[in-house]
Amino acid sequence: MNWSVAFEPLLSWPLLAALLVPLALLAFVGLWFRQRGAWLRLVALGALGLALANPVILDEEREPLKSVVAIIVDRSQSQDIGDRTAQTNAAVEGLKERLARFRQFEVRVVEAGRSEAADDRTETRLFAALEGAFRDVPPSRIGGAVMVTDGQVHDVPGAPAISAPLHALITGEENERDRRIRFENAPRFGIVGKPLDMTYRVIDTGGEAGSVDVRVSINGNQVSVQRAFVGQEMPLQITVPSAGRNIVELSIDRVPGELTDTNNRAIALVDGIRENLRVLLVSGEPHAGERTWRNLLKSDASVDLVHFTILRPPEKQDGTPINELSLIAFPTRELFVERINDFDLIIFDRYQHRDVLPILYYDYIAEYVEKGGALLIAAGPEYAGEQSIANTPLISALPAMPNGDVVEKAFYPRLTELGQRHPVTRGLEGSAQEPPRWSRWFRQIGIEQPEGEVVMKGADDRPLLLLDRKGEGRVGMFLSDQGWLWARGFEGGGPHVSLYRRIAHWLMKEPELEEERLTADGRGMVLDIRRQTMRDEAGPARVITPSGKTLDVQLAKSDPGIFTGSVEVGEIGLYQVGNGDLTALAHVGPVNAPEFADVVSTENVLRPAAEATGGDVRRLAATGISALSNGISLPSVVPVRGNAEASGRDWLGFRTTDDSVLKSVSRVPLFGGFLGLGLLLLALGGMWYREGR
Repeated sequence: MNWSVAFEPLLSWPLLAALLVPLALLAFVGLWFRQRGAWLRLVALGALGLALANPVILDEEREPLKSVVAIIVDRSQSQDIGDRTAQTNAAVEGLKERLARFRQFEVRVVEAGRSEAADDRTETRLFAALEGAFRDVPPSRIGGAVMVTDGQVHDVPGAPAISAPLHALITGEENERDRRIRFENAPRFGIVGKPLDMTYRVIDTGGEAGSVDVRVSINGNQVSVQRAFVGQEMPLQITVPSAGRNIVELSIDRVPGELTDTNNRAIALVDGIRENLRVLLVSGEPHAGERTWRNLLKSDASVDLVHFTILRPPEKQDGTPINELSLIAFPTRELFVERINDFDLIIFDRYQHRDVLPILYYDYIAEYVEKGGALLIAAGPEYAGEQSIANTPLISALPAMPNGDVVEKAFYPRLTELGQRHPVTRGLEGSAQEPPRWSRWFRQIGIEQPEGEVVMKGADDRPLLLLDRKGEGRVGMFLSDQGWLWARGFEGGGPHVSLYRRIAHWLMKEPELEEERLTADGRGMVLDIRRQTMRDEAGPARVITPSGKTLDVQLAKSDPGIFTGSVEVGEIGLYQVGNGDLTALAHVGPVNAPEFADVVSTENVLRPAAEATGGDVRRLAATGISALSNGISLPSVVPVRGNAEASGRDWLGFRTTDDSVLKSVSRVPLFGGFLGLGLLLLALGGMWYREGR
């Protein structure tokens, strides 16, 4: 019960003051001049004032509020090391049991580090969880908090997080040892085929010196083994192998007694950038389609184009003196002997053998293809004639021989069944309709014994576009010179830009246009797998997680030639994906996240924050005298008030609050009813009696 006195005036306080103050002044004047009965008048005035002020005795019934105590549980991946998870679970259950013995505590358990968002798993953010636990709690009701963690916390504030004691119980063992590797300098971009300088460091928390072997892998393929000195920044030079994303991985062996080998690998993502692709375009004669090839290649910022059109073949003799001609002599030796390997692609556009090139040079071109070069034949009627380049030593590199037919009839270019799955022709705009939503062509060159893949067909289902591999190189053959009709918009035109560009980039081995390709990528905490294949089925993909576990992911057909699958994963790190003979790497979550930068349990990170609030930091394996069954021990819990000490040798203190909730109020007026009236009349009667004598 809580007794108190309150006033509930019958008149407003200003009006009450206006009435009583003058009377009080008169009463004090009477006392000053010692008038008879002055003191009785003052008593009567006081009685009148109390009656008008209406004093009331209040009896309040209150329910005390509980102090809120938060248990912040670290569930980050570093807590999965060794016995830390078991220690954490036992400590949380023990704390809940001890706190439940005190009715003045309300316990809130908040787990942190297992959010669905990948970014929230990269760091141990316990103070963000602490703030969320007390968001709806007034400061006066915060009893304190205890964090159960390995001590590697990445959001420790500079100022005290709460005004109540903050304690920390550290999992793990003292004197733990861990060796890790990390990149010190890792550029995000590099030129394909050029060296790229990087640096890294091997760190041993045990303080041991010496050297260690470091394996260097790029996109899953080991390229070298280097000797690194522990603790020193070491140089590393790699060659960027391909355009697009490249994964550079450094790894070291596990040493005896090491906590984990999760951080024995370091990852750097390097985006490979191609230098401009060099293309040589040789047009055998001026024609309508020549400009289409030229404009397309010139518009591609990634292509350096060298274009020659043969206007005056050697056999042409019109009597014009050489010094009066404004033509550029065709530098055949420079292009096809001295600098042929500088080109990524050679295009013969309606070219025929007319002694412009010595016959030996065709051998050089065939050898260029065998060693990894790219050749495209854009054939016209000359390919079926006597001067066809098929009648030269270049025949060894060509995917088909002409049969002498030149088909002159209208036809729609169509994708073959193979072409619907091939990345060069798959999904061409307008190909899904019948007839295709593009214009007709009117000429096609007949061939026999085609090799490679026929991805487009023309008149009478004859092969129209062939793609073939020769040795380490690639060859394409377009058996019509009517593609310019699409560029000119005839009958609505067609997707000439997409088609021609894909052909050129496939020939130059663009990774995205490979027929058989496996890629994987991380999206949040989801691993996405994409399989590109010419087969009807892809089968499941085998995934190896960063911790070495394996799982199978079923791949479903999403488009012709494309199979995809996704799986939600729980670990941050490098995943290995395999399907058939292909393998791929994918990193889920941020690269080299702070969560794995240092996994040795420590008391030093949280100690300043705890001591600033009067709390304490101690290890579970060596605290208190109350041992639990799994080998850890917990301190006792003690309620404390005000600014009293909040920790001791074997106990942790949490503050209790004085806040309460008002349940009911009983009121008794002092001047109410006959009692008040009697007292007032007694005072006034006494004053009159005195005045009457």
